[in-house]
Amino acid sequence: MLAAFKRGLAEDGYVEGRNVAIQCRWAEEQYDRLPALATELARLQVAVIVAAGSVVAATAARAATTTIPIVIMIGSDPVEHGFVASLNRPGGNLTGIAYLNIEVAPKRLELLHELAPKAKLIALLLNPADAINTADQTTEMQSAAARLGLNLMVVKAKNGTEIEAAFTALLQENVDALQIGVDPLFGSHRDQIIALSARNKLPTIYPWPEFTSRGGLMSYGASILDQFRKVGNYTGKILNGAKPNDLPVQRPTNLVLGINEKTANTLGLVIPPGLLARADQVIE
Repeated sequence: MLAAFKRGLAEDGYVEGRNVAIQCRWAEEQYDRLPALATELARLQVAVIVAAGSVVAATAARAATTTIPIVIMIGSDPVEHGFVASLNRPGGNLTGIAYLNIEVAPKRLELLHELAPKAKLIALLLNPADAINTADQTTEMQSAAARLGLNLMVVKAKNGTEIEAAFTALLQENVDALQIGVDPLFGSHRDQIIALSARNKLPTIYPWPEFTSRGGLMSYGASILDQFRKVGNYTGKILNGAKPNDLPVQRPTNLVLGINEKTANTLGLVIPPGLLARADQVIE
């Protein structure tokens, strides 16, 4: 993700070590550290603060400064959460990317139901460290599950150990399938989650195509790497003199439906021809 961000920066003429320095601060899965990290960056008077990946990171950056330009990336509506006045004219010192992944969570459930129609108890894995994201996704998914006549079980994890424990709980409850929620934590633990799903023979749908290419069953959403590249683009434009208010909040124009045929075969799932025909990415 950091490499994708740097590619976006380079597209606007900025290369680390040549004409720009990047000060990274990592919360290391402890989201309560984000406000202090954002405040530290503001005190350094950096040229731009990038808070990409979660509502809680964007909130921390916004609280830290009203003058330093901020580029955010979140999976939900930045207007609804009060980050910007409108998508076209953000207002203030903040702009960025809204990549729709929470908004399309119900569509993911529909696709999972289409691929595994016998699955009736579906689990949703969320990170409770981002309370706003958790609440948004729970509400959206409960309504979607009710429309489809499915039962939804919400499980939560905020680190690798808790992800392992969450899968143990799923087995104990005889869950039929799993949907991974939108959170940077799950991107960081991508291979662990894919391995646990495979080991437990659990049909799982993911929010980013990068999961399917690594062995995940199915994904639907915008490429997370492409979004980080766009964040780099916006950061470069601000370094070149653009004001955040003049940079509309971007939304992805391409949502990718990915299916891994090899994984489906391993799970004994027959992919409906219509679903396969709609896939943008098929891993054989």
